[in-house]
Order: sequence, then C-alpha cells, then structure tokens
Amino acid sequence: MKTEITHPLWLRITHWLNAVAVIIMVLSGWQIYNASPIFAFKFPHDWALGGWLGGGLQWHFAAMWLLVFNGVVYLTRSIVTGRMKKKFFPVSIGEAVREFFLALKFKLSHQDLSHYNMLQKIAYLVAIADLFVIVASGLVVWKQVQFPLLRDLMGGYDNARIVHFAGMAVMVGFIVVHVALVAIVPRTLLGMIRGRF
Repeated sequence: MKTEITHPLWLRITHWLNAVAVIIMVLSGWQIYNASPIFAFKFPHDWALGGWLGGGLQWHFAAMWLLVFNGVVYLTRSIVTGRMKKKFFPVSIGEAVREFFLALKFKLSHQDLSHYNMLQKIAYLVAIADLFVIVASGLVVWKQVQFPLLRDLMGGYDNARIVHFAGMAVMVGFIVVHVALVAIVPRTLLGMIRGRF
C-alpha cells in the first residue's frame, strides 16, 4: 500500500533548487567577501567559488535570480495552497523551549514526519525571514543608489554589508543544523526525494 504524498512535487523541486541557489550564493559570497573583508579574517580560498572577485560576482548574480524566482514560486504556492498556514502555524515559544530540551537529550519524537514539530516550524520560519533579510541587504550592497530607503533603514552601505554577512551566517547555521538532523533522521531525506516517507 502506498503512503500519502507529504511533499508535493512543486515543493520538492523548489526545495532542491533553493538548496543549490543558496549553496552557490554562500560560496561565491565568500569569494566576494575575500576581495574586501569586513572582519579580520578571510575564508579559505578552496571554499570560495569563482576564483576571483569577478568570477564570484558572476556566480552570485546567477544564483541570485534563481533564488528570487524560486522563492517567489515557493511562497506563492505555499500561501495559495494553504500549506504555509497548515505546516508552520500556530507557533508556541513555550512548546519550542520544551522541545529544545528534549532534543538536547535526543528524546524528541520523529514518528510522524508529515507534521513539523515546533522547533522545525520556528527554524523554517527563521530561514524564510532570513532570506528576506539577505535579499534586502544584498540589494543595498549591489545597488545602494537605487535603494536609498533600504540603505537608510540598514544604517548605510557598510552596515548593510554587515547585515548581509550576518544573514549569511544565520543561513549557514541553519544549513548545518538541517543537514545534521537529516543525518540523525535519514527518512526525512527520502521524503524530500520521493514525496513520501
């Protein structure tokens, strides 16, 4: 007997396209950062994509369009189909704290993978909000003259670079935790490939 599809095809496609876009943007972003560091360190050359500033920028802009268009499709489908409301809401901070301590003890249940626990809901909502911050700050870094309101909201061009860097750091943290949890509960990977667990 076949199990119910929990991740529709559109969701799986946008998930994997987003993963590719974000990874390319992070690695090419490290190449761009290395050309003009904000802080007193650089990323290892072997971890950066593009070979030099111009190459990093080309990769970054190519992946940017994929990220934006894919994100619009994902958000539109999620809202129109009701999936966002069903999967991510309501949110309870108290429940998330309780689940956090259960997770630290490796006692968080993973029996029903068709429903997100509170930690997952909050993590995914933070990732979505973080992508908005990354895109907004990226627009300022890319076209500060064309987006003066955004630039001013972020405290100027230099602060926008710091916001962009912080957004990247949050996204990398999300990816690390996301991949670690997939390694702990590998059935989730199967669900994102086949649509069912």
